[in-house]
Amino acid sequence: MRSIFSKAILAAAQADSKVLLLTGDHGYALFDEFRKCLPAQFINAGIAEQNMVGVAAGLAKAGFKPIVYGLSAFVPIRVLEQIKMDVCYENLPVVFMGDGAGLVYSSLGSSHQSTEDIAVLRCIPNISILSPCDVYEMQYAMDQALRFESPFYVRMGKSDIGQVHQGPVSVPIGDLVTVRTGTQNNVVFLATGSMVKTAVTLAETIDASVWSVPAIKPINTDQLNSIALHTKTLVTLEEHSIMGGLGSLVAEIVSKTGNTRVVRMGVQDRFSQKCGSYDYLLKEHGIDVAALLPQLSSILVTD
Repeated sequence: MRSIFSKAILAAAQADSKVLLLTGDHGYALFDEFRKCLPAQFINAGIAEQNMVGVAAGLAKAGFKPIVYGLSAFVPIRVLEQIKMDVCYENLPVVFMGDGAGLVYSSLGSSHQSTEDIAVLRCIPNISILSPCDVYEMQYAMDQALRFESPFYVRMGKSDIGQVHQGPVSVPIGDLVTVRTGTQNNVVFLATGSMVKTAVTLAETIDASVWSVPAIKPINTDQLNSIALHTKTLVTLEEHSIMGGLGSLVAEIVSKTGNTRVVRMGVQDRFSQKCGSYDYLLKEHGIDVAALLPQLSSILVTD
């Protein structure tokens, strides 16, 4: 996914000299080719992320097309006020790339983990939020964001979890994407980012359907309500807090249309207790397959 991102921004910048890349002293190896080919379009703003967003906003007002890169614990979390007032209030075409979303930076502790980025951005007007699950959705996300029509946040995980789709994703922004079609209609999985792969593994045990949600905002509410009307239980999975993320969004929407139950699977309302590997943190927070299977069994019993 990071490779797709790197190639996409290089191609966009080569095609348009107004495309600029700003980084807060991160991603050197990732941007080696960009700096080599287009040094005048690369800005290292240093460890000053809030200032970096202000610079990006000024550049956008001057007609440039800034891409702001950082760890998702810093972009958007550290720079939330600047995103809100400098960029979104003016509806400026700035693309924010949050790398290492969720628990990816597991060994660095809670300061570098980001399980609240979707929640804090969802309520800010004008910004779109994309959460790709594999390289195909990553290309889709970059195709959408690099149109530079309004603020975008792309939530990028870094762990190598393999591919979900068999080929390119081409749907209107906001649409959910079918990943698996099953015969079990009592439960349908809706997942985003790294958890789409996990959803497929869980769905295979009961032959249920899985939908990927590459766009958190906007989202196709008509499509979501249609899915809800044909099942008893929607199970949402996300490498993000269950508060304010995909699960909350789905519950808010389908609560208006019927009696479909929404079960939110994700990070509970707490910080990581220990540091460790990525797999360890998934286990600690109860969102690995081994921890989720018993929860799924309990859902089926309830149904």
